[in-house]
Amino acid sequence: MFGYDWPRLHAALNDLPPALLLTAVLFELASVVLSRPAFRVVGFWTLITGAVGGVLAVLSGLQAEDHIAHGEAVHQVMAIHERLALITLGIFAVVALWRIVRENRMGGTERGVVLALSLGGLGVLLATAAYGGKLVFDHAAGIPTPVLEAEMHERAEGHHHHDGAEEGEEQEHAPATAADSAPAGVADSAPAGGHPHPPGTPPHKD
Repeated sequence: MFGYDWPRLHAALNDLPPALLLTAVLFELASVVLSRPAFRVVGFWTLITGAVGGVLAVLSGLQAEDHIAHGEAVHQVMAIHERLALITLGIFAVVALWRIVRENRMGGTERGVVLALSLGGLGVLLATAAYGGKLVFDHAAGIPTPVLEAEMHERAEGHHHHDGAEEGEEQEHAPATAADSAPAGVADSAPAGGHPHPPGTPPHKD
């Protein structure tokens, strides 16, 4: 739909949830360090939104796995990425449900446990993102084989037209010689190996 297949949809849904979850953890941490309850409220709603978005990102990723042409190396990295994504979603789902039920009744110790669990989830989230980057940048996962072959062919050919343009620019900006910079007629009247004479000057010996 709208030109999107599952890999592209996963890429579109995969950006915002990690950013929201990271922001939620930072707000929760700031609320503890700075004793600002308002930060905790912002972190709570950011966490809920990020967790819901995380469900959509994981579901689209599971579908994308079946629509990506890949070999054994990509499969191994993909399996690790998938496992880490499920762990990340599980941790933040537990934290979100815990806070929905207990948000207004938590004591200091309980809130510290929730914060520690959130920080652990953030660490797994970063690892998930790292393996997702490996899939794209190290293995070109999600790029159809014909598109990848065409891109490799273009890179092999290079950008020869740029070289010609640069050469033309160098010639255009090359410093002018004395003959090029002399007025018309002056350079033409200069004897070979001598100095130029204004037009109409009688012949003489140097």
